[in-house]
Amino acid sequence: FALRPKQEAMNVDHKADRSSFKKMERDHDYPSKENGSINNKKDGGRKKLRLSKEQSSLLEDSFKIHSTLTPAQKQALSQQLNLKPRQVEVWFQNRRARTKLKQTEVDCEFLKKCCESLSEENKRLKKELQELRSLKVGPSPLYIQIQKAATLTMCTSCEKSIKANEVKGNEAVFDVVRKNNDKLQSGLDGSN
Repeated sequence: FALRPKQEAMNVDHKADRSSFKKMERDHDYPSKENGSINNKKDGGRKKLRLSKEQSSLLEDSFKIHSTLTPAQKQALSQQLNLKPRQVEVWFQNRRARTKLKQTEVDCEFLKKCCESLSEENKRLKKELQELRSLKVGPSPLYIQIQKAATLTMCTSCEKSIKANEVKGNEAVFDVVRKNNDKLQSGLDGSN
């Protein structure tokens, strides 16, 4: 008489027992062809529920009205489709997931285009900044500003103001040029 059972009896395959239990559960959850839906079994694995066209159409129409169902709506719809409430619930969960995935893809494409646009804008601004820095290296920033001021067009009120001050020897123009030059210098140096 042994107090301990034999070693062979101890090696029980618990995973096999659980998987067979799950299989029995799945068989119970999914209706057979008699209930209006078709089950296909692939490679001895899980059965996949195939809905009829009428069932799919009714589920889609219901989803367009409400993307989530109350328990009462779920029960009524499952009875109407001859499905279990859990099957209707899972279908709605999957449909919401597909909708969210499609929206995420659309958002991703939009953000990619925005990113490309911003990258191009960034390159353009860097090029413009480089051009401005190369102008800074020139003979005199004040001279460059005077040349730019000469090529700029002014509004009529500014022209009147400057013409009134021409008697003072163009001091107003030089003041404007100095202020703009200071702003340009502080912008190129990185200080604001």
